[in-house]
Amino acid sequence: MSWKDRPEGGGWFAIWLIRSIGRYGGRAFARLFLYPITLYFLCRRGPERRASRAWLTRALGRPATLWDVARHIHTFACTILDRVFLLGERLKRFEVEVHGLAQLHAQLDRGQGVLLFGSHLGSFEVLRVLARERPDAKLRVVLDVGHNPALTQLLDALNPDVAATVIDAGQPGPSLMLAIQDAVSQGAMVALLVDRVPPGEPFESAEFLGRPAPLPTAPWLIAGVLGAPVVLAFGLYRGGNRYELHFETFSEGLRIPRAQRKAALAALIRRYAARLEHFARRAPYNWFNFYDFWAHDDGRTSSPPRALDAGGAGHPADPGHAGLRRAG
Repeated sequence: MSWKDRPEGGGWFAIWLIRSIGRYGGRAFARLFLYPITLYFLCRRGPERRASRAWLTRALGRPATLWDVARHIHTFACTILDRVFLLGERLKRFEVEVHGLAQLHAQLDRGQGVLLFGSHLGSFEVLRVLARERPDAKLRVVLDVGHNPALTQLLDALNPDVAATVIDAGQPGPSLMLAIQDAVSQGAMVALLVDRVPPGEPFESAEFLGRPAPLPTAPWLIAGVLGAPVVLAFGLYRGGNRYELHFETFSEGLRIPRAQRKAALAALIRRYAARLEHFARRAPYNWFNFYDFWAHDDGRTSSPPRALDAGGAGHPADPGHAGLRRAG
């Protein structure tokens, strides 16, 4: 079964409930409910529990305990709750330590847009603090609206202005490509999650924590076609109301020659996998891929890149989680 086929943990009702508790009871009160929620998922979601234990055993370098798994799930639940406040732009509640901001500013100061490549490591929503650090820069997030109806409803309820900036990853490849190109040409930061391979999409395998893992090629093809700067973004949850936001310039502007496309993509993805591993080792409980990250649904180990057509770039940044799925 693919990660995309795993049932969502609670769906729209759970999102509505935690939103209501958070908005009317406050963040401190709402955090009390995260303990029974953690216990529920620990007891009821066997595949995710086993995936968590396997991940932590590899990342920690020792056998993971049940307490480790509970901490992993609780960390995830904390970031889900904080999403309510981050999307609602109540940013003063949080202490966010930002690293590498000068690198991002340097790219934006060149007068062109930037591709922000993130992952299911930590909180992607903490990027909203950029509105405070760089109010002149627009942030557009690529999100598969059809696959994430709970988050779409949450966005509409909390912040319709933010919801209007979403780029739907579910639209046909050419339309998606044009939407991203248009945003970049207007100087926007376009954020994509680039660590998951949607079923049937092309990928390359790269070494990750000692084993080859499949990573999608479509985001890198998009970056190559646009020639836009690529900046990696990692928002790590550090407990309480503390986050770390890291930016790293990955490329001033990618150029992928057609004749060397496969080799060039493989090299780019290996570089990205190394940076993802670096931050994953720093914050292993922030890893929110609750499935076997090294497996692929059809048993392939690599796939040749396709041209940027409706198939090749259909879902370059699907942000849903498997099982314990973030709604975005």
